[in-house]
Amino acid sequence: MSEYILKRLLYSIPTFIAVSIATFLIVQLPPGDYLTTLMVEMADSGGIDESTLHALREQYGIGQPIYIQYLKWMHGIIFDFNFGISFEKNLLVTELIFDRVGWTLVISLLTLVFIWLVALPIGIYSAVRKYSPGDYIATTLGFLGLATPNFVLALVIMYIQFSVFNMSPGGLFSPEYIDAPWSMAKFKDLAAHIWVPIVVVGTAGTASLIRIMRANVLDEINKPYVITARAKGMSEMKLIFKYPVRVALNPFISTIGWILPTLISGEIIVSVVMNLPTTGPMLLRSLLVQDMYLAGSIILIVSVLTIIGTLISDLLLAWVDPRVRLQ
Repeated sequence: MSEYILKRLLYSIPTFIAVSIATFLIVQLPPGDYLTTLMVEMADSGGIDESTLHALREQYGIGQPIYIQYLKWMHGIIFDFNFGISFEKNLLVTELIFDRVGWTLVISLLTLVFIWLVALPIGIYSAVRKYSPGDYIATTLGFLGLATPNFVLALVIMYIQFSVFNMSPGGLFSPEYIDAPWSMAKFKDLAAHIWVPIVVVGTAGTASLIRIMRANVLDEINKPYVITARAKGMSEMKLIFKYPVRVALNPFISTIGWILPTLISGEIIVSVVMNLPTTGPMLLRSLLVQDMYLAGSIILIVSVLTIIGTLISDLLLAWVDPRVRLQ
């Protein structure tokens, strides 16, 4: 097991390097740079004179070759935990994003828990009670969840919040608690609001994992080893959870690698619609104004989450299913 863990950790290093290079290149792909965008925005007020433009290019190092900019960026991240400066805000990227990254992770992890708690029992029930009314209902709701855009569901729930429960729609807090110090009342207000983005973002993931769980349990439930255990008199409930469900959990565990970044990237539109203090709206704005260090840092963090999630899922799979370690 230790050899397997070491090998997976070593694989993560070149993956991180490749991801960081790809991230920086993607952010640099659009023509022009931040100063070009700034000049367009300030054209109505007379624009920027050449001396100011030159000073800004020197300050931000925009005129340097792209590989020099990349090496400086990575050197600052690795050795100083410095992700660079946001051109638009003229502040360190770390000062801008880590509160938002924290809220993004809280929402994403709670959404992951919500997906597992809902998808696991419904998927098992749909497989065990195949073609029952409950199976048809779960299948229908699953297809609706996959087909309904997240932002549409967000708008519907926000309308219900406001019109039925008289709550402030959007955000994670009511207006009176946004800048208030933490207290039990503020925590209760957060609990009353945070379930909305969790349900909205988790709907599509829940629907797809229900289908995955159902299909995998159905694939295992009629195999010879299950039939043999049933013939020996093992109770149906114990048999289902000891054999088919345990094998069918592998796809659930493997989803950790992709579901975290999917949740974080998938909440961008939802965050804009619901005015959430997450990285989504900030990433969208930074891409629009070509704030390359801010955009690149957010994309890099999401990419690193992919690597970490994949590593965690690989280790959990190796622990649950010893066959993985032997491949």
